Amino acid sequence: MSLSDPLGDMLTRIRNAQRARHAACVAPASKLRASVLEALKREGYIRGFSVEEIRKGISQIRIELKYTDGDPVIKEIHRVSRPGRRVYSKIKELPRVYAGLGVSILSTPRGVLSDAEARAANVGGEVLCRVF
Repeated sequence: MSLSDPLGDMLTRIRNAQRARHAACVAPASKLRASVLEALKREGYIRGFSVEEIRKGISQIRIELKYTDGDPVIKEIHRVSRPGRRVYSKIKELPRVYAGLGVSILSTPRGVLSDAEARAANVGGEVLCRVF
């Protein structure tokens, strides 16, 4: 099965798993997905993740979801830059998500960073997703 938007697929799997109150979910592995999950882990939106090899050359990522008092930590997660419409932003023009309560994940020349990390490094890039 071919996916036109693998990152969007992973975000949808996370969204659906949290709505169903699952403790974890799985998605096919890639370097971009692992980088985005690392940024989400640094920001405290997921408990953690691990890469598991199913068979030679085929891996999957197991994402451990985070809840507080039975409510999911991630209220909203959606893709901003899609394959049909790429969205790039200078760091000065990057809007704050819910007045700073949420996070934008950016793909920058210095790697995948949250909006706060990108502002500290003073680099812009492609806005991959927004999380609240």
